[in-house]
Amino acid sequence: MSYYVYILQSKKDGKFYTGCTKNLLKRLSEHMNSKVYSTKDRLPVQLIYYEFCLNQKDAYTREKYLKSAWGKRYIKSRLKNYLTG
Repeated sequence: MSYYVYILQSKKDGKFYTGCTKNLLKRLSEHMNSKVYSTKDRLPVQLIYYEFCLNQKDAYTREKYLKSAWGKRYIKSRLKNYLTG
């Protein structure tokens, strides 16, 4: 089974949300329709990054890393052109 690690950016406050799911399109729909507590007050959000993982353990390990200080630095470096305009 495949899993996705994804990052959303709130257009309201500019902050990031990092999550993990096995159905990316369904999860994005849940975010967009205010069904996710963590993002419902930060709408609209947009998908700015995602990674595909072959199993759940790898996906959750990657999600945990991306939420760490090192992971946040990695994302800022990876999306440097997007974030600076």
